[in-house]
Amino acid sequence: MLANYHTHTKRCHHAFGEDREYIEAAIKTGLQILGFSDHSPWVYPSGFISGIRMTQAETEEYFHSLELLKKEYENDIQIYIGFEAEYTPELIEDQDALFDQYPLDYLILGQHFLGPDDFCYVGRETEQEDILIQYVDSVIEGMQSGRYLYLAHPDLIHFTGDGKIYDKHMRRMCMKLKELDMPLELNVLGLADHRHYPAERFLKIAGDVGNPYILGIDAHTPEQLLNQPAIERAERLCGEYGIQLVDELSLL
Repeated sequence: MLANYHTHTKRCHHAFGEDREYIEAAIKTGLQILGFSDHSPWVYPSGFISGIRMTQAETEEYFHSLELLKKEYENDIQIYIGFEAEYTPELIEDQDALFDQYPLDYLILGQHFLGPDDFCYVGRETEQEDILIQYVDSVIEGMQSGRYLYLAHPDLIHFTGDGKIYDKHMRRMCMKLKELDMPLELNVLGLADHRHYPAERFLKIAGDVGNPYILGIDAHTPEQLLNQPAIERAERLCGEYGIQLVDELSLL
């Protein structure tokens, strides 16, 4: 594994460790590229304050800290500064304006919620086809916008209804992202923690369609970057489903 673009910081209020500790763990495990992509701040018109993402007030310090460390470790590892963000059309213009103020290298799409206030969490079990459709449509529209480097944990949606319905809509998503040449992520944290994702039924679809994949550690602690057995399991799982892994992505 040469690159990990999915790394959080303590600013999202559910990750732990100092920025420097993540970088030193990445160097120790042999990574050549480390991308920080903490949960992005949002500009909520309602005044809603999320407890699982950094606030606007923390954004300046996020970039300041990582830019200094990027310079300090430039001979040891390439560091990029990004965000993991949802695609929420109602808020996207204000989000773009906020991001324009900073030297942002990339975004990854992590569609955890549907709607503007973090209430409809897609990782919660649901048999409702309309939620599955909304998830797939949001992902496709987001990727078509050209804002995102790749799709994080594409199988986060926890649909427990008819398997044929799941296959129909998730296959539609995979085919569209294949057309866009957008990689999907095999989420190493989900695999290590035995979550409902990565879902083998989804990997079968992606293998059939031929979607390119990249591993994302989704590190919420520095130690998770050092979990080599989980990384090796993720690589084997991709092999089992005939999924092509890419080592790194272009940020040009």
